Amino acid sequence: MGFIRAFFMIEIIMMDLLKSLISLLIVMDPLGNIPLFIGLTSGLDKAARMRIFNTAVLTGFSLLIVFATLGEWVLRIFDIELYSIRIAGGALLLFLAFELLLKTETQLKAYKPEQAGAVPLGVPLLVGPGAITTTIIILKTSGIIVAISAVTLAALITWIILRFAAPIHEMLGEVGASVISKIMAMLLAAIAIQFILEGVREYLEKIH
Repeated sequence: MGFIRAFFMIEIIMMDLLKSLISLLIVMDPLGNIPLFIGLTSGLDKAARMRIFNTAVLTGFSLLIVFATLGEWVLRIFDIELYSIRIAGGALLLFLAFELLLKTETQLKAYKPEQAGAVPLGVPLLVGPGAITTTIIILKTSGIIVAISAVTLAALITWIILRFAAPIHEMLGEVGASVISKIMAMLLAAIAIQFILEGVREYLEKIH
């Protein structure tokens, strides 16, 4: 019985980890952001571009790790309930999804390539309010181990994608990258609505 119980516990943790990882990757959208990454580092050699990409991933990873470990403490300090985070985070993600779906062209600010690794590539393109909110929700619903594991795996996968950003961009082309970005936006909208519905359900259960 103990072995069977342990097996089911591991299975539940793995499913939570997979779900959390997919949610983070959809919000971070490394594939959809490749054209922005390429555009901001145009004119640089391969080594310089990789240094900037490494900085971007490290910046985003560090920020999410902070919220994956201290997010619950922040909620306690401000006395915020999980359903409030779900509803507010879902609304924010839904807004981001609509923005991605309706955006017709990319507008880049005049960042220096040397600064682009931290801002805007690391924050807010890879890790913005949506990714932070998703990380806090993962922490509250699945625990710190799943949260840290999901953030770490998401950062690793993102780094691998950026490692091959140039050939991926050439293979997808502008149209392909745009299509992927729109698909990710639709999935993000679905996740956002799910967050809102779960938050509303939890709130209604509490007041009844």
